[in-house]
Amino acid sequence: MRIDIEDLRVAYAGRTVVADARLVAAEGEITGLVGPNGSGKSTLLRTVYRHLKPAAGRVLLSGTDLRELSPARSARHVAALPQERGSDFELSVREVVAMGRTPYKRAFAGEDATDRDNVARALADVGMAGQGDRRFTALSGGERQRVLLARAFAQDPDVLVLDEPTNHLDIRHQVELLALLRGQRRTTLVSLHDLNAAASVCDRLHVLHAGSVVASGRPREVLTPELMAEVFGVRATVVDHPLTGDPLIAFDHRAPVGTEEPAAIRTAAG
Repeated sequence: MRIDIEDLRVAYAGRTVVADARLVAAEGEITGLVGPNGSGKSTLLRTVYRHLKPAAGRVLLSGTDLRELSPARSARHVAALPQERGSDFELSVREVVAMGRTPYKRAFAGEDATDRDNVARALADVGMAGQGDRRFTALSGGERQRVLLARAFAQDPDVLVLDEPTNHLDIRHQVELLALLRGQRRTTLVSLHDLNAAASVCDRLHVLHAGSVVASGRPREVLTPELMAEVFGVRATVVDHPLTGDPLIAFDHRAPVGTEEPAAIRTAAG
C-alpha cells in the first residue's frame, strides 16, 4: 500500500505548523522526512497515524482517506513508532509487544498461535529474542526503543510510520535497525535527523523547512550543498561513500552559514 498526502495543513492554536504539504510514500519503499528541528516532521507524521486531525487536506492509503476507516481497521494497516514513547509500562517485554496485536482482537479475546508467532518474530527481528520476561521499566533507553519497534512489527502493518526510530540506539543497533527496515520492504515513512543515514536507507526524501515541503526526490538529487546551506544553514559537500557508493555528506563544522529561507521549492525528478 502507498501513502499520499494531499495539500495537508495542520494548525495549533490558530498557528499553521504544516502548510499545503504534498508527498508520496510509494509501496514497498522507504520514504524519509528530513529537515531542521521545528520544521514540521513529527506533526506531519502524527496526522498519518491519526494522532492529529489536519485542518485541511487528506492522508490517503492506496486512494482511501484514512479518516474514513475505523480506528481498528486503520491500525491493521498503519503502525507507528511515535517520538513521545511510553516508558512507564508495568508490563513484561512480551506483554508490551503483544499490544501490537490489539487491532486484530475482539474484546477480552485471548491470544492465539498467530499472535504468539508474530510477537516472537518481532522480538527476534529487533534483537530481543529471549528477553520477553523482563520488565519493560527495567530496560535501558535503547532496549525500550527496540521493544516499541517490535510492537509496531507485531502489528503486521502494510505501512510503518517511524518518528526518529534510531534515537537512543548505539551505532551497531542503528545499523541493524536500518538494515532491517530495508530488508522488510514495507511501505515506510520515517523521519531521521542523521542525513547520512537517510541518504543510505531511504529510496526517496522529502525535505521540510518551516512547515513546507521544499524539496523531494532521490537522496542524491535532493541532498546538495546548496540545500544544506539554505535549509540547514551549514557548509557541506557531497561525495560517494567509500564502502557503499551512497551519497555521503561531509560537513564543515567550523564555518556555519546563514539560515536564509530556501530560494524556491525544488522537486527533483525520479
